Amino acid sequence: MAHEIDYEIRGDDMQAVLVTLDNGEAVLAEAGAMLYMEDGVAMDTSTQGGVWKGLKRAFVGESFFITTFGNTVRQRRTVAFAAPYPGKILPIDLAAEGTYLCQKDAFLCSAHGIDISVAFTKRLGTGLFGGEGFILQKLSGDGLVFVHAGGSLIERELGPAEILRVDTGCLVAFQERVDYDIQFVGGFKNALFGGEGLFLAKLKGPGKVFLQTLPFSRLVDRIAAVGRFGKGNVGEHRGVGGLGGRIFKDLISGD
Repeated sequence: MAHEIDYEIRGDDMQAVLVTLDNGEAVLAEAGAMLYMEDGVAMDTSTQGGVWKGLKRAFVGESFFITTFGNTVRQRRTVAFAAPYPGKILPIDLAAEGTYLCQKDAFLCSAHGIDISVAFTKRLGTGLFGGEGFILQKLSGDGLVFVHAGGSLIERELGPAEILRVDTGCLVAFQERVDYDIQFVGGFKNALFGGEGLFLAKLKGPGKVFLQTLPFSRLVDRIAAVGRFGKGNVGEHRGVGGLGGRIFKDLISGD
């Protein structure tokens, strides 16, 4: 039996999802995601599956606890969850689309009854070099889940044996049937000066893939670059060419 919930997504670049619950209905959320809840909604925090599941989540940097928000009164009540940084909230119906794997910080909330577990990628190469794509969350069950993507959201439907290579940080979620591996970018100059890292995620269809244009790690890198170099265009400081351009500009300006 599918766990259906009524919801509305509000906002443009800083979105929130408003979930309306009937009496006895509940929704699960990552710790700290709640924006507000109406009177009559009860909050219960647990490991959601036992101490071992909580420890596995804590081991990979996730919250030890999952919070359940349930409606305890006869009238319909609303609880809202906010995205942690600019981007889009994506609803996925697991009853229709099957199990999904997503980045470990992408899960926002879900219908009650959805299982949220940690999934390590299968291949040794992925584990050693996958970076952000190494540790994934596995979302399974028969209801709605909501995941968050940074920036804009891009959906790709891969055909049988169709291959897509993606920056590991830009990968938000994909169906479990999509084959996932890590591949070396190739070429000395590409690896050293390309600015895309040494490895890319290789996705092979069939299946659905969701991508984000602004991973949180990339946003943090840009902010950190401004802090290191002071005011100015952050793009000037990227790579050897960017650094040389900055020095040349300073020489001309006399700084």
